[in-house]
Amino acid sequence: MKNIILVILMSVLLVGCSIGEKKLRIFKLEEPRQNLDLPKPTPLQLEELRWIIITSDNAVEVFTKMEEQGLDPVIFGLSDKDFQLLAKNFARIRNQLKHMNDLVDKYKEYYEPKKDDKKGE
Repeated sequence: MKNIILVILMSVLLVGCSIGEKKLRIFKLEEPRQNLDLPKPTPLQLEELRWIIITSDNAVEVFTKMEEQGLDPVIFGLSDKDFQLLAKNFARIRNQLKHMNDLVDKYKEYYEPKKDDKKGE
């Protein structure tokens, strides 16, 4: 009697495991990537600046001309080394913007491949 009950329990367990098994469809279905629809950044339209170089030789002349034009003769100064640092900072900003544009292009290439680039066609 014990052998019969043991055989019945074992068969129920084995059948129960095979019925409960579900196959994952994760590897069979390929979901298409969603379009990012990221617009490319547009170039900035910056205001045009007018640089005035003031030296010890022309300071009085420059201030006189500025007063004649109705401008307040105020100086925001940079030394030649600080001007070089300013130029380096702008170069770094341009480099970073280029890097970010390239990154957006790579994302678009990955998420929105051209029809010719799709595999299996």
